[in-house]
Amino acid sequence: MKTVMVTGASGLIGSELSEALLNKGFKVIGVDNTPSSSVGNPNFVFVQAAIEDKDAVTRAMSEHKIDVLVHTACSVDNDLPNIITSAHEKQAAAVDKYIYKNAVTAGVGDIILLSTHQIYASPKTREPIRETADEKPSSDYAKMKFDSEKALAKVIKGAGSCKGVIARVCPIYTKTYVPNLHAKIFDPKDNCSFIYGYGDYGFTFCCLYNFIDFVIGILTVNGGINYQGVYNVCDSKPILAKEIVEFERTHHKLGAVIQRNYSVVKSIGFGNKDAKIDYRYNDLSIVCSNISYDNTKAQRISTFRWKLSNTK
Repeated sequence: MKTVMVTGASGLIGSELSEALLNKGFKVIGVDNTPSSSVGNPNFVFVQAAIEDKDAVTRAMSEHKIDVLVHTACSVDNDLPNIITSAHEKQAAAVDKYIYKNAVTAGVGDIILLSTHQIYASPKTREPIRETADEKPSSDYAKMKFDSEKALAKVIKGAGSCKGVIARVCPIYTKTYVPNLHAKIFDPKDNCSFIYGYGDYGFTFCCLYNFIDFVIGILTVNGGINYQGVYNVCDSKPILAKEIVEFERTHHKLGAVIQRNYSVVKSIGFGNKDAKIDYRYNDLSIVCSNISYDNTKAQRISTFRWKLSNTK
């Protein structure tokens, strides 16, 4: 089986991914600056180091024959808070300068980057956003991930047989991890949960286990399939606001939810600072717009079987 290096291996995404890979028989080299729950598994090697520690990460790449690098560090829902600072941007830029190039030098055959749906420009129509849509990152986090995408693409262009996969992942959730879901029905200004009308508008999310299945799909894909490039990785159907409310009421403590009239949909000012730095900023001017992302291309790799009703 292949040997997979997972950066950010102790975070939410990295730890679940590492466990799933180990269960499938892969050998995993985990890198993180905090301890990993997978330590003790005979197929798991843990490198406790900050991701920007070039010497430690490069040494791990050289000491182990890495087939695939899955780069989840410098990502939200992993080690970063929802507010992106200049320090986070500098950290990501420092990593981009070395990690892809050194991976190729070490003979890594595939690099999978966890990126974000926020890279796309605001849609002008109600058509689902596909991988060919215009890119115009407006938040600090989106710009940070777009820079990482470009750094990977630059290295892959002259890397011979190494393939690069960019997974533009929509906001992650699980049965127990709900901050991204909750952000869509919560107004921090009024400090309350809400829905417009009956909540019959939706948002595109990604169950964490759909992302994990996608990664495993890339690792096991038929050799005749060209799988490199950009993929939208998300649930196959949007989740309605009213479904989020019912889910949180069933599995979490939600409290009161205010029902608002569509006629009082709020707007934000141009250049709003919170929208730029807060990954979970809820733009109340487009909250009912039903913006969706098309995962047809990614469905050639994975079934995307997980959804709100069966997530674990």
